[in-house]
Amino acid sequence: MMDTQLVALIALLAGASALAVTSLSLLRANRRLRRALNRATDRLENLQLSFQRFVPQEVVESVIDRGVSTHGERRTISALFADLVGFTSLSETLPPESVVRILNGYFRDMSRVVREHNGFVVRFLGDGILAIFGAPEPNPWHTHDAARAALAMLRALDEYGERLRSGGDRPLHMGIGIDTGNVMAGVIGSDELMEYTVIGDVVNTASRIEELTRTVESELLVTERFAAELDSRYRFERLDAVLVKGKSDPIRPVALLGVNDDAHAADG
Repeated sequence: MMDTQLVALIALLAGASALAVTSLSLLRANRRLRRALNRATDRLENLQLSFQRFVPQEVVESVIDRGVSTHGERRTISALFADLVGFTSLSETLPPESVVRILNGYFRDMSRVVREHNGFVVRFLGDGILAIFGAPEPNPWHTHDAARAALAMLRALDEYGERLRSGGDRPLHMGIGIDTGNVMAGVIGSDELMEYTVIGDVVNTASRIEELTRTVESELLVTERFAAELDSRYRFERLDAVLVKGKSDPIRPVALLGVNDDAHAADG
C-alpha cells in the first residue's frame, strides 16, 4: 500500500513539475510575444508619424482603416501659392550646402505657420510652396484661415530674414497668391509613388496671382472671389485687371494689406 501511495506521489510531483516547466515556458513565450508586439507597435507609430509628414493625418487614418483609395472627393478650398522672389539668381552665387540650409529653414518656418492655421502643405516646388485650406476635412473658415496664414507667413519670413542676416546671409523676399473654389481632392499617383493633392483651376489661378506680385507693389495678392469671402476686418486694395498666362479672361487682383481685429468688435 505504501509503495502504491509513493508511486502516486512521485507521479503527482512529476506532473506538477512538468506543469511548472510548461507554465514557465508559456510565461517566457508571452513575455517575448509582448516585447515583439510592443516593438511592432512602436514601429507602426513611427511609420504613422513619418507618413504624416507627407499627407494629412486624416488621410493616414483613412489608409490605415480602409487601405489606399484613389477615389477623389469634391471640396471647396482655398489654395495658397508662395514663391521666393529672386532666389534662383541668389542660389547661383551660393554653395549648394548653403542653398539647402536656407531653403530648409524657410520651408520649416512656412510649414509651421500653415499648420498653425489649419492648412496643409501639399508640396514644395523648387523654392515654392503650395498649401491648401479646407481639405481633406471640410472647413467652413478656410478663406479666413488662408488669409491669416498668408499674413503670418510674411511676418515669419521677416523674422527668418533677421536670423539669416545675423548669420551673414541675405534676407529672403516672397510673393503669395490665393484663390478659392472647387477642386477634386484625394490620393493620386501610381503603384510606385502616390501623393495627396488637389486638382482644379483654383491652384493654377493662385499660382498666376502670385506671379503678379513681381509687377505690383504688393507681396500678397488674392482673387476677387476670395476677397468677397472675407469680412470687414480685412483691408484690401483692388488693382487693375490684367490678362495672365493660361487665362482667356482678365483677372483683377486684390492686394490683401492686413487685418484689424478691433473692427470685428465694432461691427458686432
